[in-house]
Amino acid sequence: MIHEFDFKDVLAMSTRAAWQIEDVLPHDARLDLGRDLLPDGLARTAAAPGLSNAQKRTLNHIRSHEYLSIFGLVEEFILPFVLDHARPQLTGDDERVRALLNFASEEAKHIHLFKLFHDRFTEAFGVDCDVIGPPEAIAGEVLRHDPLSVALLILHIEWMTQRHYLDSVRDDGRLDPLFKSLLRHHWIEEAQHAKLDTLMVAALAEGRSEAGIQEALDEYLEMGMFLDNGFRTQTELNLAALERATGTRIPDAVRPELVEQQHQALRWTYLGSGMTHPKFVAALAAISPAARDRIVEIAPAFC
Repeated sequence: MIHEFDFKDVLAMSTRAAWQIEDVLPHDARLDLGRDLLPDGLARTAAAPGLSNAQKRTLNHIRSHEYLSIFGLVEEFILPFVLDHARPQLTGDDERVRALLNFASEEAKHIHLFKLFHDRFTEAFGVDCDVIGPPEAIAGEVLRHDPLSVALLILHIEWMTQRHYLDSVRDDGRLDPLFKSLLRHHWIEEAQHAKLDTLMVAALAEGRSEAGIQEALDEYLEMGMFLDNGFRTQTELNLAALERATGTRIPDAVRPELVEQQHQALRWTYLGSGMTHPKFVAALAAISPAARDRIVEIAPAFC
């Protein structure tokens, strides 16, 4: 696989782009819950059937909390995976090792930042919002798979993050500035992580037979279905939080359609937007055109 960047390039760019948690979340900063937090291109709450405008705004806030929590959850398995990938390199290429350890350090920083935002959100929102988990169990399920499969899932997540910010967040002036700043700073560092994971995928795929690559893709898809089952559960948790926050029960006549609409919204946010990202598709094509063709056929179900 040919790239226009290497570990030395990514390390240099990452060092220049580095930020501190205090840059994103000043001590006295507060979320403005009079605004949407998550753009509707991701939340898809504006079209939520059977809800008033006020309920849609509240559901947007709940989905924003879910968004931070899901990213915190997935970074709980990205961090050990990157460390495991770096460990065999410790006596090798210094720039590769430094780039991978910096990747891990930034993921740990993101986990910390998301936990702090969770606390700030809970303080402002006033109602507990449950999230699937625990993170350790989900990480264990993911990390038991073929390393190439896990690297593909992480690459999917990194490019997904890029699409979220560039396509939905960056030019949306209606969003709360504090939440938007979080998503911008996350995007800045994940841009370098996407490049590093592209290099990891290439290294893990090198020398694999076509059958071996297809087996890895099978496991990537297996993890996707595992997460999708979790997203259906998360949809129900979100609607339960909406009922608690508004003191209004969702009518039985509306609920099935609302569940399906919001489950599909979560599918797009975390699955479809990554599976269809051109850079993710290109990375698959570089290791196996047949793998790319399988994803292109499957992805529309998650969009």
